[in-house]
Amino acid sequence: MNPSGPTTLLVLAKEPVPGRVKTRLTPPFTPEEAAELAAASLADTLGTVLLLPAARRVLVLEGGPGPWLPPGIEVVPQGAGSLDERLAQAFGGCDGPTLLLGMDTPQIEPAHLAPALAPDGWDHCDAWFGEAEDGGFWALGLASPDPGLLRGVPMSVPETGAVQRARLLDAGLTVRELPRLRDVDTAEDAVAVAALAPHGGFAAALGRLDRASVR
Repeated sequence: MNPSGPTTLLVLAKEPVPGRVKTRLTPPFTPEEAAELAAASLADTLGTVLLLPAARRVLVLEGGPGPWLPPGIEVVPQGAGSLDERLAQAFGGCDGPTLLLGMDTPQIEPAHLAPALAPDGWDHCDAWFGEAEDGGFWALGLASPDPGLLRGVPMSVPETGAVQRARLLDAGLTVRELPRLRDVDTAEDAVAVAALAPHGGFAAALGRLDRASVR
């Protein structure tokens, strides 16, 4: 049985279809290899989500589910529009404390999210923020989901995280920090992240591929 808790966990992801996911991994990887790595990253992320205390565990998916989807995860379709709009819509479909994750940090462990999901995680706290090393963010939690806190934030640029955090603070929210993590965007990222979680499915998938060209 999955552990319960007051928080809804969202994972925003694309179906791992060659040519549509992890395009920055190509080259050195082929589109098919990049999709294999994306599927492994998503599967590892969802596997960790299943271990976390949550009211609901929801995959907000662009595309359709595949064999990488474990039992116990709800699937809802992503909305249309730019990334900030899709994130806003994901939060807009939730009530109560909600924590959103991406699919690019397969190294996450329950300990990374334990502060936010502890019994007192939302006491005197309006938001949780997990900064990514590339300047974005890998996690965002809101005690009271407000889509307006995300709309208009520039995505996939070096200042994304700073702008999003400033948006939270400017709204008068009390923000607590989660650990800073590295996203998998490039081949170098993939090797580094696999080394952080050497026993995970992502590392195994990378190990099946030829890494000589990315070292």
